[in-house]
Amino acid sequence: MLLSATRNSHKVAIPSTVRLMSTINMRRSMATATSNGTSSSTKATPSEDNISGDDVVTINLPKESFEGYMVEPPSLSYKTTKGELLQMYKDMVIIRRMEMACDALYKAKKIRGFCHLSVGQEAIAVGIENAITKMDSVITSYRCHGFTYMRGAPVKSVLAELMGRRAGVSHGKGGSMHLYTSGFYGGNGIVGGQVPLGTGLAFAHQYKNEDACSFTLYGDGASNQGQVFESFNMAKLWNLPVVFCCENNRYGMGTAASRSSATTEYYKRGQYIPGIKVNGMDVLSIYQASKFAKDWCVSGKGPLLLEYETYRYGGHSMSDPGTTYRTREEIQNMRSKNDPIAGLKMHLIDLGIATEAEVKAYDKSARKHVDEQVELADACAPPEAKLSILFEDVYVKGSETPTLRGRISEDTWDFQKGGFANRD
Repeated sequence: MLLSATRNSHKVAIPSTVRLMSTINMRRSMATATSNGTSSSTKATPSEDNISGDDVVTINLPKESFEGYMVEPPSLSYKTTKGELLQMYKDMVIIRRMEMACDALYKAKKIRGFCHLSVGQEAIAVGIENAITKMDSVITSYRCHGFTYMRGAPVKSVLAELMGRRAGVSHGKGGSMHLYTSGFYGGNGIVGGQVPLGTGLAFAHQYKNEDACSFTLYGDGASNQGQVFESFNMAKLWNLPVVFCCENNRYGMGTAASRSSATTEYYKRGQYIPGIKVNGMDVLSIYQASKFAKDWCVSGKGPLLLEYETYRYGGHSMSDPGTTYRTREEIQNMRSKNDPIAGLKMHLIDLGIATEAEVKAYDKSARKHVDEQVELADACAPPEAKLSILFEDVYVKGSETPTLRGRISEDTWDFQKGGFANRD
């Protein structure tokens, strides 16, 4: 199958090896359009051609991009801009470079404990963030570095947290599984434990009459947890604006989905909740499905379930080689034929949205930026060795109780005093 696109009436043939990616038709906008892509820390050389970042691009997705359950899938055609496509590419490259830096820092023993990387799954965080606003809430499990960055945290703050530094997003007290920033509620280490929390965030949006919803993510390994189904039930009963998102990377912790789940059609597991299966290796499909889900929820239709079919290249965590339950050939095949970054890169080049030189400039800029952020994070100081740090961030400032009980009476903390209540 050949995918084709038109640019100034010129036909371009795109190799069928990138079968998962979208057919794109690009045309110059007759009026000025404004790109709403998220800001990037990485700045690359602007295009030298006569196509501005605000030029309208029409995306035509392959039919296999979506499968619906109790709902008509999103439209396979939508409009975006050149600037938004370039931003998605830059964001994915930044996240991958950041995860590669985490890998190196862990092997250098500068990151300790648990560390779960999302190499191969970058399109999910990027696609979702470009489809929602800062008013919306996002919560996920422990593979959370990319989401934290996309929600607005600098690379330095993410890496500093992983290295246990005071400048980290959780002040060096959380580590890889417990990252937070504005509008992002973790990074949660209990399997499936974030799903009830995300349902609660949706309740808060509804209670406050906000035009927003909660994107609540969990993995295929958490899909059989009882608390997940309890959340489904409550969300449907109360018609909450929550998008339940299953990141199906096929192996959970290290067991094939077919061995852990009686049915692997996770988008149908909501029973009474409509669901959509999405090509989780295509950022353009993820964007469209996520935007559809956001519109569905805020229009008062209640919860929706999305299953992003994706793949992680590494093991479950840094301690897992990832090759005992799958073959190296399988991993290499996914890397070579389904990589979300390589796929979007090929489209940008083949359609004239960016030149080979520009894409290389983006990649080089991302690498330079992440390298600089690693140095800054590594230079940050660890938290001071004092007990008062333990009582920080328990309450939102101004809402504290008078005192917070410690391990023993002498450890009780007095918030007004700013010190221990029963010590001189």
